[in-house]
Amino acid sequence: MKDIAIQVKDLKKSFKTTEVLKGVDFEARRGDIFALLGSNGAGKTTIVKILTTLLKHDGGTAVVNGFDVASKPDYVRQSISLTGQFAAVDEILTGRENLIMIAKLRHLKNPRQVADDLLNRFGLTDAADRRVSTYSGGMRRRLDIAMSLIGKPQLIFLDEPTTGLDPEARIEAWKIVKELADGGTTVFLTTQYLDEAEQLADRIAILHKGRIIANGTLEELKKLFPPAKTEYVEKQPSLEEIFLAIIGKKEGK
Repeated sequence: MKDIAIQVKDLKKSFKTTEVLKGVDFEARRGDIFALLGSNGAGKTTIVKILTTLLKHDGGTAVVNGFDVASKPDYVRQSISLTGQFAAVDEILTGRENLIMIAKLRHLKNPRQVADDLLNRFGLTDAADRRVSTYSGGMRRRLDIAMSLIGKPQLIFLDEPTTGLDPEARIEAWKIVKELADGGTTVFLTTQYLDEAEQLADRIAILHKGRIIANGTLEELKKLFPPAKTEYVEKQPSLEEIFLAIIGKKEGK
């Protein structure tokens, strides 16, 4: 069994009188792609902010790479990277300059070489010396993910990384995520796109009304869905159908 990269128990968070997280429990294994699904406002980004030490929780525990986020936030930050919903790149700088800047901030020995290697890996060499303001949405996202890899973090948080991307750029981002996991990096992915989780995730958790209501592999989640109907061929349920069925069961209670 793989080591546990993230362990969350009874996590709670409220904003004024609104209870956003009502006791969330899940584990993510090292080297896996773990997808957290949920509708808008379900609390996905709140969980990411807590796990990346950007927000304090009200109750429960959250341990990332063996470090408690509340008592050892500095250790957590040193071992993770976060790519948010919007590309955190400097548009005035070139792609190369963005990468060199982050490499210097991480105190790496050869920032220019680090930048060149990542530009090559992410297919940005030809655009390396152009200002990022001239980049397409897909190119900005590639640069953003490349910046998050500087220093080789053990765990990368991708908060809705393909929001606003065209289909071609989304598929490109999926390829990058798969390569990260194949290289041993743990990926924590939040998404509203169910096909994205279906394509990428080793394990999937569904967050609904502040709680995890389902958690497992795609095959395990399929068992929660009614048996496949035999028409002319057996129809396997998509993750979208499973998600809607699970949400519907909870709504009906």
